[in-house]
Amino acid sequence: MTELLEETEAGIARAAALLRAGELVAFATETVYGLGADATNAQAVSAIFEAKGRPRFNPLICHYPDADTAFADGEADERAIRLARAFWPGPLTFVLKRRPNCPVALLASAGLDTLALRVPAHETALSLLRAVGRPVAAPSANRSGLVSPTTVAHVLDGLSGRIAAILVGGPCAVGVESTVLDLSGPNPVLLRPGGVTVEAIEAEIGAVGRPPPMSDTPIGLRSPGMMASHYAPSLPVRLEARTVSEEEALLAFGQPLAGAGTVFNLSEAGDLRQAASRLFEGLRWLDGEGQRLGLARIATMPIPHHGLGMAINDRLRRSAAPRDDIPSRG
Repeated sequence: MTELLEETEAGIARAAALLRAGELVAFATETVYGLGADATNAQAVSAIFEAKGRPRFNPLICHYPDADTAFADGEADERAIRLARAFWPGPLTFVLKRRPNCPVALLASAGLDTLALRVPAHETALSLLRAVGRPVAAPSANRSGLVSPTTVAHVLDGLSGRIAAILVGGPCAVGVESTVLDLSGPNPVLLRPGGVTVEAIEAEIGAVGRPPPMSDTPIGLRSPGMMASHYAPSLPVRLEARTVSEEEALLAFGQPLAGAGTVFNLSEAGDLRQAASRLFEGLRWLDGEGQRLGLARIATMPIPHHGLGMAINDRLRRSAAPRDDIPSRG
């Protein structure tokens, strides 16, 4: 049963407590309703993908109550600071380099070294974010592929019974998603048009690159889907392994195969949500440990292709895709 929480001090406190406990709570922003989870809790983040029926792990936007807390997690340069002064709180998302001590789960940023973040212009959302005291990852609160929700009724249509609560915030004033601007490199690039116009941004910082061409891969918030591989470990990846050798690092699921040089188990119990929450951590750990031990590759055990398994397998396929900038290790 999905609770409906009023825009009161008690309702906000209840929503914040649910988020801190790892539950999913939808809440209004000035753009659309977001489906919130504690961004520092990988299992809570994985529950977003499960609830939405999202087939791939795109990066998620993390929401903050003010620029200072946002820039504690993402490295802001003069461009970001200037734009934040002009448009925050508001419908503008920055993609910035993650700080080394950033507590946001890797799953929330799809294993990338960047972070998508913004400060919403909605008083109830800001009160909620202050009460949570942690960054909140929040894509649109709808089933994947459907129209973004701007009312409580829209959220209930797709997610009733799938999430813990909705913090009722009235219709969304802007009604379209935030503009997403990549500031992680020397040249700013528009990744998604939205509530702040490109012309307004360019009036502050000068010319902005336009969106890259669409592809059949997911458009991420630093466009990870623009390449077949968007987080490939240095070690080659071998999929659907039924046997494993001592020259391989094993990404296990359930009972691990015998004989690997080192093992990281996504879920001993075979739980897909737990596996999703540990996927990027596992790939990074095996990559580092495998190189330290001089292993030849990472072997991944089969993952079921239903539910979150679809997203896990999609991500593994991309990790295994050939990349010109990564030398072959056999």
